[in-house]
Amino acid sequence: MNSVWQQLTLENFLLHKWQTASYFYRLIGDPLRAWRQGSVLMQWGEPIAAVLVSLIFALVPFVSNDLVGVLLIACACFWLLLTLSDEAQVGVTPIHWMVLLYWSVATVATALSPVKKAAFVGWGKLTLYLLLFALLSQLLRSPRIRAWLIGLYLHTCLIVSVYGMRQWFFGAPPLATWTDPASSSANVTRVYSYLGNPNLLAGYLLPAVALSIAAMFAWRSWSAKALALTMTVVHSACLILTFSRGGWIGMVVSLGVMMLLLVYWISVQLSPFWRTWAMPAVLGGAVAALIVAVMFVEPVRDRVFSIFLDRKDSSNNFRINVWDSVMAMIRDRPILGIGPGNSAFNKIYPLYMKPRFTALSAYSIWLEVAVETGFIGLGCFVWLLLVTFNQARVQLARLRRLGSAEGYWLIAAVATIAGMLAHGFVDTVWYRPEVSTLWWLMMAIVASYYTVPKRQPANELISSEDSAV
Repeated sequence: MNSVWQQLTLENFLLHKWQTASYFYRLIGDPLRAWRQGSVLMQWGEPIAAVLVSLIFALVPFVSNDLVGVLLIACACFWLLLTLSDEAQVGVTPIHWMVLLYWSVATVATALSPVKKAAFVGWGKLTLYLLLFALLSQLLRSPRIRAWLIGLYLHTCLIVSVYGMRQWFFGAPPLATWTDPASSSANVTRVYSYLGNPNLLAGYLLPAVALSIAAMFAWRSWSAKALALTMTVVHSACLILTFSRGGWIGMVVSLGVMMLLLVYWISVQLSPFWRTWAMPAVLGGAVAALIVAVMFVEPVRDRVFSIFLDRKDSSNNFRINVWDSVMAMIRDRPILGIGPGNSAFNKIYPLYMKPRFTALSAYSIWLEVAVETGFIGLGCFVWLLLVTFNQARVQLARLRRLGSAEGYWLIAAVATIAGMLAHGFVDTVWYRPEVSTLWWLMMAIVASYYTVPKRQPANELISSEDSAV
């Protein structure tokens, strides 16, 4: 059974040798590597790439999507140049192969789409995000660059969160109908900061909460730890004040996963008693705190209970009607879907939508993946997640044995991925540049810790089996 799991998750596959065996890689890469040796600019290749991706994470909450797209194109071109001219021949990870598989399915879905031009636009955006992941996973192998990018994102989030808190204290006009006007929370201020949408702001801040908590453990000086604590409080408070139910669900899942992983991380230092009871105690305390918040904080209680009102809540009713239409779209094209991107969705959805329920997306990333790339694409997406979580498990166990503080960033990345997936059950802010770039940053953090598995020599394997017998 263990062997089947390892094969399914590509745990022991030596996939890093593809570069040396690839004729195309040698044909294109050998001249570029020779050029790189004599290029003064490319001697600083990785720092230049780090500057490019830093611009994305520093500017994405404040600038237009068009400018972010230009920066993504620059990162994609630089990744291609950097990778083909790389003498170190850094191997790909199992996560890379699953990303490539999903991209291949999306490419076929684009070619067979009933709206090929619109799907091609979405395919181009998807390709840019995946190339950003490839560049990030290469850069983040350096602990210094990893720490820099995480710190930059957290400080950028601090600016966003502080402005969001200002909106809470001084008021902010709603830019859209975000709350059921008939509900008791209709007049509650929902902060949106620079992003213009409280649900989008919640999705943007979700990684910041987990990474801020990790920073309290990973950063060494007491002043840095105090800053991390301040960031945790401010980011958490701002996310809560978005009153985004999907964001709250994601936050609860993210914090739950993070607490479990932190208990696992420190369990080697605990007494036998606490090794047994630490995890139930942490979970029990978290559930109790959640129940207290729901029962005694009226705005929280109203928003949480509105989840269970079904169609009586206008937001719930809207999403349910959109989901019904999307399910009809999936039934008509179940294998490879309509092609990637919101442009393709906007071409096809009006043929299925119910009157007065226009939508720009499926309001669920799981349904969105299914409608764009069919059940084949959805299966590849689930397989990608399976491989990613398994790689995180393997590398977290390795870092715990080494006692490396780098494990805290890995814990935060895994918790964030789980939280974003939970948020994605009821929303599609995952597809916006502000959130999509962060999703691929988290995936790249997990991939950056990958180490090539060592195969046990045959004679050692035989001797170990004999000793076991």
